[in-house]
Amino acid sequence: MSAPLVFITGASSGIGQALASRFLHAGYRLALVARRDAELTTWAREHCADTTRCRVYVADVRDIDSITGAARACIVAQGLPDVVIANAGISIGIDSAEYEDLEVLRTTLETNLIGLAATIQPFVRGMCERRSGVLVGVASVAGVRGLPGHGAYCSSKAAVITYCESLRGECRPHGVRVVTLSPGYVDTPLTRGNRYPMPFLMRPGEFAQKAFLAIEKGSSHRVIPWQMAFVAKLLRWLPDSVFDRAMAGQPRKQRQRRDGS
Repeated sequence: MSAPLVFITGASSGIGQALASRFLHAGYRLALVARRDAELTTWAREHCADTTRCRVYVADVRDIDSITGAARACIVAQGLPDVVIANAGISIGIDSAEYEDLEVLRTTLETNLIGLAATIQPFVRGMCERRSGVLVGVASVAGVRGLPGHGAYCSSKAAVITYCESLRGECRPHGVRVVTLSPGYVDTPLTRGNRYPMPFLMRPGEFAQKAFLAIEKGSSHRVIPWQMAFVAKLLRWLPDSVFDRAMAGQPRKQRQRRDGS
């Protein structure tokens, strides 16, 4: 119990799994959360020789009772975490002219924003009373500007960035740090179906290493990799007229078909 503890959502694949590996390598105990019990349990058995260092919790971040219940169970079983990483998220393209895509927008916001807030909420008071801890929200470079066909994802990640800014102001007086991570393109199941160029594409392990260092440092907002930080600044300051012309006719994120695929 002397080793620090990290709580990570969306830990069964992609960025979440890479972060779990990096924190395990750094000597942390793990509290891993995902909807898929079998995959996460198999990973934990393969990577945690000492089973006391890793515990799996099954929860859906869209279900507030489910994810907050998993957080409370973690506190009871393993103690109050030193680091909480709200990583779980989805990315689905939408067409604003299509009625059924309103439901996709709802699902995306419930997962990426409400799910993030529900992940963090059970730990805030305890960390503030202890006067230590790090709360990490995983946003995206896509939260900087709205991309055609990507309205659900872009708006949800923009909301994550501003939510974490608000949270940082609430927690700072109590010694609790809030870190926002905005990945560029990372080679995960979320990006492999993209039909457009993905500059500076990173492997999950590369991202996890840079993210780990940003969390340890207590950065307020870190865009990873640094090249995408430059792109993000450029996009932020680009005049609307120039940005709109550049985005017109660009390939869009794939929509979810009616059969759910």
